[in-house]
Amino acid sequence: MQRIKTFKTLSRAVSAASFLSVQALICIGTVYWAIAETLGMTGTAALVFAAIFAVPTFYVLTVVVRMAYDAETDPANQ
Repeated sequence: MQRIKTFKTLSRAVSAASFLSVQALICIGTVYWAIAETLGMTGTAALVFAAIFAVPTFYVLTVVVRMAYDAETDPANQ
C-alpha cells in the first residue's frame, strides 16, 4: 500500500510531531534539570551532562517524528 502524501496529511504529521516533540523536550528537560540541581552541577559539568543527554534526546525526537509521519500518512487512518 502506498502512503497518502497530501498537504493535509503532511501538515497533520508536522502538527503531531511538533506537539509530541515539545512534550518530550519538556519531560527530558525536567529530568535533566532535576538531576543537575540535585548533584549541584554548574558550568562545565552541566554542559558535559547536557551533551550526554543530547544523544538520547535526539533519538527520542527522531522516533517521535517518524511515528507521527507513519501514523498520519497511513491509508488505514484516512
